[in-house]
Amino acid sequence: MSARAMFLLAVLLLGATAAAGERQWSWLGVRIRDLAEQEMEQIAAKHGLREGFGVVIVEVIEGAPAATAGLRAGDIVVAFGDRPVTETRLLQRLIAAAPVGAESRLTVLRDEGRRRVAVRLAAMPREVVGERVAAEYGFIVRESDRPGEVRREGPSTPAITAVLPGSPAEKAGLEPGDVILQVDERPVVSREAARDALADASPDRPLRLTVRRGAAHLSVTLKSP
Repeated sequence: MSARAMFLLAVLLLGATAAAGERQWSWLGVRIRDLAEQEMEQIAAKHGLREGFGVVIVEVIEGAPAATAGLRAGDIVVAFGDRPVTETRLLQRLIAAAPVGAESRLTVLRDEGRRRVAVRLAAMPREVVGERVAAEYGFIVRESDRPGEVRREGPSTPAITAVLPGSPAEKAGLEPGDVILQVDERPVVSREAARDALADASPDRPLRLTVRRGAAHLSVTLKSP
């Protein structure tokens, strides 16, 4: 899978567990990536750390909690509360443990030094929830515009553009390029409809998909993650 696909999955997995009685994902609203080895060395030298660690904020989504809190592209998140952040998946888990609406504190490194930033995580917008659920199962339904990823077939074709190795999606046999025709018992005809149907799915139970692969129609069941 391409680096961009891995990056998108990391973004989508920045959510929270379900609230009692209904699913309510928390949302920070940033795109992130892990540090390269050379960047770690530079951070260690510049900030006086014994070893460099953290994750880089690549983009802050306009209007998201991160933007309201003053987080910036280029910030390096090194702690969430009192917990050091060494990789994207750890930050994902820490955000997952923080309830919607609670004030959380991130420690970030900038050119001018270390800063503590307070942020209140918000409920994830519904249009993002479907992508978040798909990411739980290990696949992305998204328009592709980069080399190495499958391009869409039409204006809003619900094509799978990436599958995470070792995920329920891969184990079920999904492949990049599969076009989703049905989510559980619900037919879908566009990416928007697919995301909406996925938003109503629960990662606590198996997910049934009907997909088109070439001329064949296949039914697959993804185990609960």
